[in-house]
Amino acid sequence: MHKSYLSMTKEELLSEESALKEAYERYKSMSLSLNMARGVPCREQVDLSEGMLTVIDSGAKCLSGKTDIRNYGILDGIPEMKRIFADLLGVPPENALCGGNSSLNMMYDAVARAMIFGTEPNFTPWGKQKELKFLCPVPGYDRHFAICEVFGIQMIPIDMTSTGPDMDQVREYVENDPTVKGIWCVPKYSNPGGVIYSRETVRAFASLRPAAKDFRIFWDNAYIIHDLYEDTPFPDIFAECRRQGTKNLVYEFSSTSKISFPGSGVACLVADNEDILWAKKLLSFQTIGPDKINQKRHAAFFRDADGIRQHMKYHAAILRPKFEAVTDTLSRELDGLDICSFSHPRGGYFVSFDILVGSAKTALRLAADAGVAMTAAGSTFPYHNDPYDRNIRIAPSFPSVDELKTAMSLFAVCVKLAACERLLGLN
Repeated sequence: MHKSYLSMTKEELLSEESALKEAYERYKSMSLSLNMARGVPCREQVDLSEGMLTVIDSGAKCLSGKTDIRNYGILDGIPEMKRIFADLLGVPPENALCGGNSSLNMMYDAVARAMIFGTEPNFTPWGKQKELKFLCPVPGYDRHFAICEVFGIQMIPIDMTSTGPDMDQVREYVENDPTVKGIWCVPKYSNPGGVIYSRETVRAFASLRPAAKDFRIFWDNAYIIHDLYEDTPFPDIFAECRRQGTKNLVYEFSSTSKISFPGSGVACLVADNEDILWAKKLLSFQTIGPDKINQKRHAAFFRDADGIRQHMKYHAAILRPKFEAVTDTLSRELDGLDICSFSHPRGGYFVSFDILVGSAKTALRLAADAGVAMTAAGSTFPYHNDPYDRNIRIAPSFPSVDELKTAMSLFAVCVKLAACERLLGLN
């Protein structure tokens, strides 16, 4: 299919619009009810970890070394879980702090600590400084942006490239503006574009010389082992920092939220020694310890990092046909058109879709009216403001393959109809 909507005459667009409306009404008559708004694991994925619920069943199995995990203590997580995360992320166990179920919670807490107490002892808390800015690669993760918004931190969009954020833009801001305090990064299978940061990009991050001494990179490595096809090795930013002679530059986050149970996983913060000690000191006023029983369940069920890697192959077997249903259907329906483009990720949880400028809200409204709910337009940009109204995040994980094929066929009709209306000046 090679059709140029941009070169159609008004009469041709009206004829195309009429045919698309007929197709759209047929889909509406199907009374669909699908929610693709977020990257929620499906039932089959959650079932993979069912054995975790019974893996510890007696007092003898409730020990971590000589510590009874049913009691208080072990502020930074049980050693078994720290070792697993350390192996997965390529860092020493002493630099890993294992907590509750949510890395998002850990990211929020890291910002809150910086706001109240500063990133290091004797540093001025962010909340007492007059102006704060975060760099936000776009399209990006809406919950990162929400954290900045709730704390009143100004967000600056940074263009994403095929190898990661535009590092010329990043360097210009970070090395010249002391009010820039951080940057959000999803370095492997970025949300939503599925971009894997190149080694050169990781090296460029590690070599930053921030104007603000309390600047931190928020390295949200949520999808470090979420490969759909082959295992894709990824460079360790802390190793790169050591090569560049930089330290106390990175907070790295990860979790088992989309590995085991989304609401009952284990999250992890990794940082250099001084940053970990400062976090532990402040954390000691907040809690006596995390849910060590849940951590023990995970450690006993997976045994080690290789156990998690094997487990993720089972996830991939479930997710791969779903992603292929999305990209194959969109390719069949939309390839060759000059009104859209979309990513073909090799891992992660999302497909990023760019529609004709000024048409995303219309396409999503049409899809919702026909029974398919998707992430709201603008969500992948700070303040929910996509200046071009063109980016849409597709989350394939929860529906079935057949549901996805139907939903994407409908979505393709909505994309073309929204484009026609835009070109006709109707939206």
